[in-house]
Amino acid sequence: MDSARDPANTEIAAKLEAFSTLLELAGANTYSVRAYRRAADVVRGSPARVADLVHRGRIRDLRGIGPAIELRIRELVETGELHELRELEDRISPDLVGVGRMLGLSAKRAVQIGETLGVRTLEELREAAAAGRLREVPGIGPKNEAKLRAKLAQEPSLPSRALLLNRALELVAGIARDLEGALWAGDPRRMRDRCEQLAVVLPSEDPAEAIRRFEGLPQIVALVEWGDRRAVGVTVEGVAVELRAPPPDEAGAELIRATGTPEYVEALGPLPDGKTEPEVYRRLGVPWCPPELREEPFSGEPPALVELESIRGDLHCHTTWSDGRASVEEMGRAAIELGYEYLAICDHTKAVSVVPGLDADDVRRQGEEIAAVNELLAPFRILRGTECDIRTDGSLDLPDDVLAELDWVMASVHAGQRGSRDDLTKRTTEAMYSPYVSAISHPTGRIIDRRPPNALDLDVAFQVALETGTALETNGLADRIDLKGEHVRRAIESGIPIVASTDTHSIRGLKNIVLALGTARRGWATAADIVNARPLDRILSSRKPGLLRT
Repeated sequence: MDSARDPANTEIAAKLEAFSTLLELAGANTYSVRAYRRAADVVRGSPARVADLVHRGRIRDLRGIGPAIELRIRELVETGELHELRELEDRISPDLVGVGRMLGLSAKRAVQIGETLGVRTLEELREAAAAGRLREVPGIGPKNEAKLRAKLAQEPSLPSRALLLNRALELVAGIARDLEGALWAGDPRRMRDRCEQLAVVLPSEDPAEAIRRFEGLPQIVALVEWGDRRAVGVTVEGVAVELRAPPPDEAGAELIRATGTPEYVEALGPLPDGKTEPEVYRRLGVPWCPPELREEPFSGEPPALVELESIRGDLHCHTTWSDGRASVEEMGRAAIELGYEYLAICDHTKAVSVVPGLDADDVRRQGEEIAAVNELLAPFRILRGTECDIRTDGSLDLPDDVLAELDWVMASVHAGQRGSRDDLTKRTTEAMYSPYVSAISHPTGRIIDRRPPNALDLDVAFQVALETGTALETNGLADRIDLKGEHVRRAIESGIPIVASTDTHSIRGLKNIVLALGTARRGWATAADIVNARPLDRILSSRKPGLLRT
């Protein structure tokens, strides 16, 4: 390819991601699937133009790019295509897989239907079902056939396949980026922890062209609905994404509708036209409302919510000392690139038996390494910290003399999440009474879609946190988001400071501060409520953030 036509990083990443998905559908080994998925993430996040690295023979400089992936990236850059991707698309029919998943079918079953019936699209599948051909597919009996025919006969509607917030943000932001001039909306814009409604708004005088561009995106494998100024596409994972293509003069009102919630929008009354949201709000005579506060009808002046620019550091990160993927120095340098003043290294302790943990000697040896790295990175500061496990009796997994040496102590419960309300509450609050514990990490212990919140009595926890000056965390791991937004709001109203942190185990995960921050904003947090919006000297001036509020 001519260098002027070299694919952008986003294009290369989209192709690699599509390739990984099709490899998975084709039954390739898990290692290969993950390797290509990681490569897509690396390419997407690279500050350098990957095509330039290919031309200079430097593509292997990127972490995780091995010889096989290098060859495929080179093919993409030099030809604009990936031959094996085309072959897999021809064999597997990702559009049918996406539609099948939307209908509740496994990828394997969708591929089987396609191969048996010779169909590739939703319309062809509908025709085959109407002709009674579904019974030709091995394993589909009369009962399953009736269910599928009923689903296929229904009027199209947005399915409710939920994504975690990080994946939903990546998907809608990527689509909006590829559709130049588009804005992302729906549940991700309100920073919901589970996103069902995904939408993008593309102002256009030519909606047919806008829909054509949307349909041609690598993320979209099929359209399942379309109209004059609206379409619904589906990804190969079966996730529906809505496109709205309003006239430019109505884009602001359409963005409000697409962001939702319906209850919030209805409470605003009839929306006037406007190119931007602020213009629409001005015409309504009400203040602009941050999307995170639009879960329910809202009136009045919203608070000045904390902004990303206010965050001065991350107070919960892991390294290769426990189960992280980067060294202390690598994490520090990555934090400097984000403009941070400080970073707390909080590796696990021994009681967390499922991952490597540090004992007292390990913590002190790590402290020596941190001191050496701080000399290299000054004036940036790496804080000596720990994510110290809270034992079943409420005692801590490190001795007090070691905890006393540290700059920052996160305490957390891992094992025993099914304990009784009394036991979990006593266990957690006992840790708060330690003079060395700065904050409680992921207090409710939930893992979204896998483990419900534990029985911790939050009212009691808030009372003891306020009494002891202990902060509470909103954890930015996408499958945790703990505390969640409504709990953050209750904590703030109780006078408890919040730590918005990533709990990251990798350099890339540092960017998930947006998940923690979005959750804090859903809880009405201002910069004054967030511990890591404070300068370094204030972090170091008290082990108990709640005792130093102003």
